[in-house]
Order: sequence, then structure tokens, then C-alpha cells
Amino acid sequence: MATACLLLTLTACQDDGADRADDGRASIVAPGRPGETSRTLTPEQAAAAKPDDSPNAADHAYVQRMIEHHRQALTMSALAPERAAAEPVKRLAERITAAQKPEIGAMQKWLDRHPAPAAGSGAASGHGHDHDHDHGSMPGMATAQQLDELTAARGADFDRLFLKLMTAHHEGALTMAGEALAGGNNVAVEEMANEVVATQSAEIHRMRTMG
Repeated sequence: MATACLLLTLTACQDDGADRADDGRASIVAPGRPGETSRTLTPEQAAAAKPDDSPNAADHAYVQRMIEHHRQALTMSALAPERAAAEPVKRLAERITAAQKPEIGAMQKWLDRHPAPAAGSGAASGHGHDHDHDHGSMPGMATAQQLDELTAARGADFDRLFLKLMTAHHEGALTMAGEALAGGNNVAVEEMANEVVATQSAEIHRMRTMG
């Protein structure tokens, strides 16, 4: 994904009007690369110089699939208060919920602003007959049987299984984020994927020390 955005800064107003275009509008300075001089642009030129970060299929697929991925993590974490024995496991579940619930909200808002193509127009839609299959094949997702086993477990057995399943779940999220960073085009999605990488990498390290 192209991440380098042209840095555009409004110049400070000067008494001599040097930072104004001929028609009196504020001009914009685009800093050059190292060794290059800056350029003065009109607002129209500055807008045209911005890279196109229109969402592509990879962006839509990532956001739609990650919402479902996060929802399963919330389901798993909700089991911890009544079943976990170790306080660190309970606190980890709380942190996961605190982090991923707002992320779901942010991703849903992104989808509201950038609706996916209609069903049948391509894989990016995330709808149609392949919807459940896609979610079931997402990296790190626990199977129905594993979720049943986690629900039935108590105490130390729950702690052990929770850490095992959640570590795999987080590793799957990192895989999905990497795919979005490699194939996506939207800056907001890139930022969300980078946040997932940062947060869940740290939690994987924490879980491995707890296991």
C-alpha cells in the first residue's frame, strides 16, 4: 500500500502578502524531498496532488472479515469472568474487550462511509453464498467445537485453553492485517491494520509468558 502522502502545510500569514496567491487566496507550501526546494501550490493543485486512497477490494474484505474476527474474540473474552481461575487471564480478557469493541465500532463506521460492492459484483462484497465460508476460513478463528470446549472448561483448564485459542486468534489477525497492508489502498484501513498489529503483537507476547 502506498503510504507516503504529500505533506501540505498552510504558510503563516505575512504582512507583505508573500504567502498569498495572485487572487488573494492563501497559498500552500509542499515541502520537497531532501535536497529539493519547496513548491507553492494553489488549493486546487494541492488537492490534485494528494494520492488517491479510494478503498479497493482488499480494504473492504479486511474490514468486513475483521469485524467478525473481533466479534469472536469478544465472545471468547466474555467467558473469562465466570470461568477463569487466574486473575491475569481475567485482566487480559478485559483488555481485549476494551480494545476490540471500539475497533468494531470504528470499522463499522468505515463500512457505512464506504459501502462494499453489491452482492455478486465480486469477492469484496463479503455477502452471498460464500459469506459463512469466508468467515470460517479466516486465520485463527476458533471452530464451533473449540468454542464449546472453552465454554465447558473451568479453572486452570479454561485458562490454558483460552490462552491457546486466543494466541492463535491474534496470530490470525496479524496475518489478515498484513494482507491488508500489502494489498489495500485506503489510509484509514492502513491505520486500523497497523493498530491491530501493534496491540495484538503485544498481547501475543503477554499470553506466551502466561502460558
